[in-house]
Amino acid sequence: MTLNFSGRHFPSAIIMQALRYYLAYKLSYREIEEIFAERNIHFDHSTLNRWVIKYGPQLEANFKTRKRKVVDSWRMDETYIKIKGEWVYYYRAVDKHGAIVDFYLSETRDESAARAFFDKV
Repeated sequence: MTLNFSGRHFPSAIIMQALRYYLAYKLSYREIEEIFAERNIHFDHSTLNRWVIKYGPQLEANFKTRKRKVVDSWRMDETYIKIKGEWVYYYRAVDKHGAIVDFYLSETRDESAARAFFDKV
């Protein structure tokens, strides 16, 4: 699956780099806009928002097809962590090699949250 960047005012490499910064790191649209402005590449934060809306789901579908298979043996653990000043439950699945298979954040610690995590994994 290839992404179609035709009709865009920026090269695909710039769009993909901006998407990577947003999807991989905890950066806001405006912070990414500033990073690119320092490199003399100017676009508005709302443009980045449109790129995320358009290409984010396509990238996720592409990544899911390329995701490596999980070993048969994995375990689940949970903990309580603080994210942006809010306490949430962090569920994660870890394989026998210590690699994180998947994770799930929930405001509640109950059976429905655990089932939602298992359905996701």
